[in-house]
Amino acid sequence: MATDSGLPKVPSTDNSACPWAAALNQLRESDAAWAEQCVKMTTNPSTDGILPAKFVELVSVGLNASRTNLNPDGTRRHIRAALAAGASRPEILFVLKCASVMSIHSFSFNAPLLLQEASVGSLEDFGGLRKRHFEKIGKATPAVEKMKAIGHWNEEWDSILFLDPVWTNEYMAMCAELYAESVLPPKELELLLVAFDAAYVHIYGPGTRRHIKNAFKAGATVEEIMEVLKLGVVQGVQACNLGVTLLAEELERNVTSQCENA
Repeated sequence: MATDSGLPKVPSTDNSACPWAAALNQLRESDAAWAEQCVKMTTNPSTDGILPAKFVELVSVGLNASRTNLNPDGTRRHIRAALAAGASRPEILFVLKCASVMSIHSFSFNAPLLLQEASVGSLEDFGGLRKRHFEKIGKATPAVEKMKAIGHWNEEWDSILFLDPVWTNEYMAMCAELYAESVLPPKELELLLVAFDAAYVHIYGPGTRRHIKNAFKAGATVEEIMEVLKLGVVQGVQACNLGVTLLAEELERNVTSQCENA
């Protein structure tokens, strides 16, 4: 089974079980003690039994596919592992769709900055622009209102709504649709969103707190939330998954070059 970090749970002599087995074996050759500690840490969320194996793999699919990672090898590896663990096509597709809307946090951070730096005159212009946008859609933003009604509106999005209500409504229509699909149980959905927001390449505090609160309301335990937090942390070991193999290739190329020039 693939692990959340990409380090395979296979003997060092088995290079066929996982694309990352070769990288792990090269790491073991260079620093065996650290490699084994790395394996223990990264496989912990997959072996301690707190979360179902299928859900661990679904979270890992999302973390690898999200815009802050975009790791095709990891995404493929965990899709295979998720399917092997019993995940369905709709479940995996749903996770990918959730990963696709996480980029709104880029706007959550930057839209308030734009408003803060704008002059009073510019703000008046923005007000007129907002009015025209509302007129185009019948002075209504139904998707925004729906998100508010189901308790998933983030006040940090108010700046985005002010700047461009049409686009904001279009974006929220995508998000509201995901909440309506019910592909994952509410607890697992909130745990997935905690993992996205808390991942070390994302680290969006307001969203993490909001989804932790929602996860508790849906019945999650501290231990379960800790597991998805750990899944985000162990993604960092992909630095070795990628770099160790490249290091070995470049060292070999360097030796070959020296021999040719001797």
